[in-house]
Amino acid sequence: MWVFEIVDTALGGALDGTFGLRSWSTDNPWSFLTSAFMHADFNHLIGNSVPFLVLGCLVALSGAGRLVGTTLIVMVVSGVGVWLFSGPTTLTVGASGLIFGYFGYTVLRGVVERRTVDIVIMICVVLFYGTMIWGVLPQQPGVSWQGHLFGFLGGLLAAYVLPGRRTPRPAAPSGPYGPQGYPG
Repeated sequence: MWVFEIVDTALGGALDGTFGLRSWSTDNPWSFLTSAFMHADFNHLIGNSVPFLVLGCLVALSGAGRLVGTTLIVMVVSGVGVWLFSGPTTLTVGASGLIFGYFGYTVLRGVVERRTVDIVIMICVVLFYGTMIWGVLPQQPGVSWQGHLFGFLGGLLAAYVLPGRRTPRPAAPSGPYGPQGYPG
């Protein structure tokens, strides 16, 4: 994201128009996946960098497959929500949708997994980032509450649909009567 913003600034913001998500436009369909890596300016990027890194690392603790799966689900759900519910031709850029998605994922994952580590992560995320939830409401002009809301929903969806960790089942006792303990 930092490299993109350096290049984008040098080009006078040209990358935002090409790789940002423009609602109701079918000109750049890839922008569902690229808009999260573009930012309006360095202040926007700085504001997104720490929560993206922290929450992204917490999602990555679930494994590389879940990180990739969560990221893709959140990008698509957030992108579709922004595309459908923003005003026509509104340009949206930034990692906020992903951040809210990672937030939603880490919170619901604790409930779904019911593993101690996931519950501890959930509690810590709620304590440190819980006030983020207000960002899903329209508050500030120029801030995509749609990206926040649908990113959060995408994170919840990812936590629910991505397969949980499989814990190995203990081997069934075997003996002269088979695994069930009776002849047959």
